[in-house]
Amino acid sequence: MMYRIPLVFTPQAEGGYTVTSPALPELITEGDTLEEAQANVQDASDAVLEIYTEQNRPLPLGIALPTGEVVWSDALVGNL
Repeated sequence: MMYRIPLVFTPQAEGGYTVTSPALPELITEGDTLEEAQANVQDASDAVLEIYTEQNRPLPLGIALPTGEVVWSDALVGNL
């Protein structure tokens, strides 16, 4: 199944980015660059979705997409 998960990339004062999701509060990851942070999102989201499955918790409404739908991510990144 495909998911559309909103992400927030927050620049850190010491460098790098922290990534969180308002839809999945358990999703927290980081990276030294935007590219690294984006790459780390896949592992973090897989882990969070696995927790939801193992605990038989319903996923937040609206993140599951019908099969075959194209998914992309938009990111707004601001300065501190």
